[in-house]
Amino acid sequence: MKTEYFGHPNNVLSSVNWPRNAAEAQQAQRELAAKVRILQVAIPAPATVAGLDVSYSTDSEHMAAAVVVVDVHSGRIIEESVAEGFSGFPYIPGLLAFREVPILQHALGRLRSSPNVLLCDGQGLAHPRRCGIACHIGVLTGFPTIGCAKTWLIGEYDEPGPQRGDRTTLLDTGELVGHVLRTQDGVKPVYVSPGHRISFDQSCALVLQMSSKFRLPDPIRHADQLSRRALQG
Repeated sequence: MKTEYFGHPNNVLSSVNWPRNAAEAQQAQRELAAKVRILQVAIPAPATVAGLDVSYSTDSEHMAAAVVVVDVHSGRIIEESVAEGFSGFPYIPGLLAFREVPILQHALGRLRSSPNVLLCDGQGLAHPRRCGIACHIGVLTGFPTIGCAKTWLIGEYDEPGPQRGDRTTLLDTGELVGHVLRTQDGVKPVYVSPGHRISFDQSCALVLQMSSKFRLPDPIRHADQLSRRALQG
């Protein structure tokens, strides 16, 4: 597979210049955040959900992005796509999207099908500037997008109950930015926040529905495994 250098996405919004440094990246996030739309009602039940994830080499800047499209009802993998390359932006906490969005867009562009919802390994609205990677890629692509993160980034919450489906609100300075959701009995919760064109409740419902046996939803697990295999050659 051809390995490419990714400095910026293929179809950046014309109103947002691709940043060269942290200050410009933060400003770009503020501009993108103004375009995020969080819905109050559910969209039509999706037939397909695509999991997105990026893996990095342990000894270089080489990275692989994977997109795995899954049938919601059967759990069957419909299509897979991988892109490999090198990031054009340094690692800075809170600005991870500027490393990963370009290569994820490249992988998305290789799909033959069009998934109904994107499920990202990372934050959505639960971000200091309300523009986690799920918001970022949702605005740039127009897809309904959800963030499902393994680790806490911002906000205050009470620990959810111990059973699958238990959840609590994630609040940042009193604003609802997501939920802390238990996807399996007795496992650590995940941090779910809408990214774009979807509601809080439907975001949690889809993450729970797609988490068949494990803590993380199946589409993200599949994408993680695929991106790791790609790095191994």
